[in-house]
Amino acid sequence: MGGSCAQKRPARRRQVLFPFLLPLFYPALCEPIRYSIPEELAKGSVVGNLAKDLGLSVVDVAARKLRVSAEKLLFSVDAESGDLLVKDRLDREQICKERRSCELQLEAVVENPLNIFHIIVVIEDINDHAPQFHKDEINLEISESVSPGMGTILESAKDPDISMNSLSKYQLSPNEYFSLVVKDNPDGGKYPELVLKKTLDRETQSTHHLVLTALDSGDPPRSGTAQIRIRVVDANDNHPVFSQDLYKVSLREDVPPGTFVLRVSATDQDEGNNAVITYSFLGVAETAQHVFSLDSATGNIITSQPLDFEDVERYTIDVEAKDRGSLSTQCKVIIEVLDENDNRPEIIITSLSDEILEDSLPGMVVALFKTRDRDSGENGEVTCHIGRDVPFKIYSSSNNYYKLVTDGALDREQTAEYNVTITAADKGKPSLSSSATITLHISDVNDNAPAFHQASYVVHVAENNPPGASIAQVSASDPDLGPNGHVSYSIVASDLEPRALSSYVSVSAQSGVLFAQRAFDHEQLRAFELTLQARDHGSPALSANVSLRVLVGDRNDNAPRVLYPALGPDGSALFDTVPRAAQPGYLVTKVVAVDADSGHNAWLSYHVLQASEPGLFSLGLRTGEVRTARALGDRDAARQRLLVAVRDGGQPPLSATATLLLVFADSLQEALPDLSDRPEPSDPQAELQFYLVVALALISVLFLLAVILAIALRLRRSSSPSAGACFGSVLCSKSGSEIPPNYSEGTLPYAYDLCVPGSETNPEFNFLASVEHYPATQDILIKDSSSVLLASILTPSVEDDKNSFKQSARDLVDTC
Repeated sequence: MGGSCAQKRPARRRQVLFPFLLPLFYPALCEPIRYSIPEELAKGSVVGNLAKDLGLSVVDVAARKLRVSAEKLLFSVDAESGDLLVKDRLDREQICKERRSCELQLEAVVENPLNIFHIIVVIEDINDHAPQFHKDEINLEISESVSPGMGTILESAKDPDISMNSLSKYQLSPNEYFSLVVKDNPDGGKYPELVLKKTLDRETQSTHHLVLTALDSGDPPRSGTAQIRIRVVDANDNHPVFSQDLYKVSLREDVPPGTFVLRVSATDQDEGNNAVITYSFLGVAETAQHVFSLDSATGNIITSQPLDFEDVERYTIDVEAKDRGSLSTQCKVIIEVLDENDNRPEIIITSLSDEILEDSLPGMVVALFKTRDRDSGENGEVTCHIGRDVPFKIYSSSNNYYKLVTDGALDREQTAEYNVTITAADKGKPSLSSSATITLHISDVNDNAPAFHQASYVVHVAENNPPGASIAQVSASDPDLGPNGHVSYSIVASDLEPRALSSYVSVSAQSGVLFAQRAFDHEQLRAFELTLQARDHGSPALSANVSLRVLVGDRNDNAPRVLYPALGPDGSALFDTVPRAAQPGYLVTKVVAVDADSGHNAWLSYHVLQASEPGLFSLGLRTGEVRTARALGDRDAARQRLLVAVRDGGQPPLSATATLLLVFADSLQEALPDLSDRPEPSDPQAELQFYLVVALALISVLFLLAVILAIALRLRRSSSPSAGACFGSVLCSKSGSEIPPNYSEGTLPYAYDLCVPGSETNPEFNFLASVEHYPATQDILIKDSSSVLLASILTPSVEDDKNSFKQSARDLVDTC
């Protein structure tokens, strides 16, 4: 049992081709690989080495998935050796019915690349059936008047085997009255005829018992027997005679049941009951017996079941005519069935690719299929086509075999699967067609880069934001599947210093959420730009970048800062001179302040908090310009003090203060004596502010109140009144640990010591520098008859407070 493209020789001899040449020449060969095996071969028997005949190595059998395909899978391929093995029972008579030649069509399919080869397995007949009569007993009636030499046709035996194994001869048991003659049918078969050798005598022997044996030519031969029982009757000396020995008719296969086929007719020269003829089928196969029916009286043959050309092309029927005297004769009826286009083409998918990559090149084979039409002639010729809206096409690879290949670019993101409908139509009139739909799934490749939902991002973040809070989120999508569509985010560039970038922002790789790592300061950094990247997890990975601009919004977190008037080198406030003849509207000076914030938060306004002479000066709300509101009067002091507040437009607003010392003089020399000698009346508003702040501090800190009261009482008891001077002996000391409440929190972190001597001859005062190692304000203690305790009250502006305190000290000295 071997195989090649050429026809196998009988007796299981096969031609040998060099295995290494077969893959080169096989595509050009016209005939399939053929094997010949006997029927009823045991399961697992080797038909032939299919891998070797196809030019495949043992390794290629598994690597290229060698397998066979057929309508009924009777064979299989050994995955280790590549042998074609018998898988199921092989009964030639069951598989091929009455056909003389029994060939099974197989397809061998290999992959990588996908291809198909045709195999024909010829099933050879063995003598596995004995001849068999339709009836085990044959009953005959023969008149005693029959002359020797008269023959009676007997029922033929049937043997489904063919050739040498089929029925070859008949034998009759020895007797003195009858002999057996074997004759040939027109279709090539043999039938027995019983011939009378000696005249019968009913009175001598009324019945005869014979044994008819049918034998085939197999090795060893098989046989079947039938008992013949002959009853001798009185004379009926004329046999019925058919009008013709052979009847032949053609019939379309689509005729309905009950259709008249033909009429057989026989005559008998006898009279009476001996001339009454009845018709019957004789030795008819089961297929024909169910398809046709015979009227025993008229001889009409009609169809009783639908005909099918694809099952049986021709029926051969023996009809017997018998008279009442038991004389009979036979004729043969041959019914040819004509083919009609009554079978639609069939589409059989033999192989289908499991995975089709979307970057597959045109021409890639994705499926193999074949067509079959049981009709004959043009009715069985089939053409195939598919729709035009799919990127595939088909072409015929061999007789009734087709390949489905790609015919254009595939894109899984646009179409993930295709339902391809294959239509097969025959050439009959009218044409019949059928269709089959296959689903082709397109596999994903990483051919799409992530795409951000916005071309760029602008994020507004207010300054002083909490560290760690999310400030924005970017989002990108990737239409690919699985890792090819999984996106992660990162920061790849920025206009910030690389080392400082991580201390400002970070991005979540999974969600794209942007987090602030620190509190932003609008005054230090108003905007910065990042380049974010979205990268998928494909191989190779694809990415996309987007720019994100962060705008740091301003908050009112900076108080105004006074640039002018500035303080002197010793920390005291400078003074400005005003001509005594200044008219109303005269520009005296201008308060200049700046605010590090922006927008409304930096929109400054100027307000007068305190003035020595209210109504003498006016202050520009937005300009900060100080102008005279009226002319200087005789009762107005030459030295004036203005406390100006500068507020921004934030919510809540922040402010700073500035102290202006204005001296009405026409020259600097004239102004200097006013600064040191001329007393200035005490400011009742300042004294009121002093006591209010002291009261607020005493209420806020109860335990310090007790300490301050104790000190005040002790100083009051130790003091003595003096009538000769404004102050007596002077005690100047720091308050030590008894420090009043801290009134400078959030505004002025400075403290001062002031010592005022009690000598009338030396009204000079000493204004000490700020004591910076004390976090709170230092007390100014002046001991006299009334033991007055003075505390420095700090305003929101550090520099202005120093100037104000100096002025107050000078006023105190002048008063003394």
